[in-house]
Amino acid sequence: MTDQELERRLEQALSRCAPDDLEGVLSRCQARADHVVPIAAYRRPKRIRNWIAACLALVLVGGGGGMFYQQAYAVTSVVSLDVNPSIELKVNRQEKVLSCAALNEEAAAILSEMGGGADLKGTKLDVAVNAIVGALVRHGYLSSISSAILISVEDNDQNRAAKLQQELTATVDAVLQDQSAGASVLSQTLPQDASLEELAKEYNISTGKASLVKQAISLNSSLDFEALAQLSVEELTDLVETGAPGMPIGLSAAQQAAEEYAGVWGKESVSAEVDPELDERIAHYEVELYHPTLGEFEYMVDAYTGEILIGQANILQSSLTESGGGNTSSSGNSSSGNPSSPSTSGSTQIGSAGDIGSDKAKAAAFQHAGVSASEVTQLKLERDEDDGRIEYEIEFWVGGTEYDCVVDAASGSILKMEREDHGIPEQTGDIGSEEAKTVALNHAGVSESETTKMKVELDEDDGRLQYEVEFKAGGMEYEYTIDASSGAVLEHESDWDD
Repeated sequence: MTDQELERRLEQALSRCAPDDLEGVLSRCQARADHVVPIAAYRRPKRIRNWIAACLALVLVGGGGGMFYQQAYAVTSVVSLDVNPSIELKVNRQEKVLSCAALNEEAAAILSEMGGGADLKGTKLDVAVNAIVGALVRHGYLSSISSAILISVEDNDQNRAAKLQQELTATVDAVLQDQSAGASVLSQTLPQDASLEELAKEYNISTGKASLVKQAISLNSSLDFEALAQLSVEELTDLVETGAPGMPIGLSAAQQAAEEYAGVWGKESVSAEVDPELDERIAHYEVELYHPTLGEFEYMVDAYTGEILIGQANILQSSLTESGGGNTSSSGNSSSGNPSSPSTSGSTQIGSAGDIGSDKAKAAAFQHAGVSASEVTQLKLERDEDDGRIEYEIEFWVGGTEYDCVVDAASGSILKMEREDHGIPEQTGDIGSEEAKTVALNHAGVSESETTKMKVELDEDDGRLQYEVEFKAGGMEYEYTIDASSGAVLEHESDWDD
């Protein structure tokens, strides 16, 4: 109905309620001298007044009032908060929350103390985000120093999106500092994308998380969207940073692997905390199990195979005997040469109940030193006893650096680590800047055409020539250190492009 049609009908309704018949009324009146006839004021019935008011309100909506309604109730920005719980807030131009929705079961548990999100409707966005992040901290999602929360702002007005992103990052960071939570804050802005929104809706995740999943798939097309959607933001971020070499087993599978190895799978008395470390040299999950009487046990689980790299087996059984006790033979005499990769196969020597074995002791030493088994050129390993405790003493070389490490045989923890640099042998070759650039791009999983601000510099560090390669691609910043002689990646970092 047009405004003109609405006005015409309103005029007809008013005419029927109070017809304009002034001349007819006057013709029926007789003049009377010195006689006053009191006339009571006429008031239309209340229901008619209400009907007229409603009509006038419709006129206002059709005119200037429509603009007010649009500003108050139209969605201008969509903000999502992702850890593993995914929560979506829709806000208007005044940054008031129009709706708050849980996108998965974990998020529903978080919002249950806020009326399922209904209590946040009408509040300022920063107040709502403050309340949600506080609840995430209380539920333990942001307590670990390696955990992360992703803030995504979806808006076609990129200036407004950037402003909201900056404000919300500051708000979340303040809450985390106030509650002494060690989590990091990641943020991104996104244009409104119908295809991305459809994917997010299909897999019950936010558009922000869907964007991360698409980044991982762009690096490795063999990865499955649905499986990636089950990962936490922390896992996805690490995966993108490392070039998405494969599909991680996930937090739940890592916990199950550790509990089964420890012999406590399915026992309600045992609690667990799992942290993904997919960006380490040996991608793994750190699993900490707590038993009410036996205490804490730490495990390192391979992120892609589920293999236990470090940790004590069958803790309930081994608690019946002395830790590392029993008269057993050594796991082997001194050895040298390139070590084998960490393994839990039948060839691993297990000296006694609660002994992780030599291969896992080596893996623990290499992981602590930040090197891979393939880099080690000389190795010497001995199993010894010190004050009733069984230990592995491991000496190895990487380049011109010598490492001495002592590993507890029962828990796999590092008791001592010493490092001594003996100098780097003189290099005889140089791969060149173009090859160094190619190595970095291949490792990052991007093509040169996708990059901006590419920078390659030749540098020297302790006698070793190396290339420093920096570039930006896909909203990320990359930094690489490439060995100028071998082309090996010595160091690499990636972070969101601010």
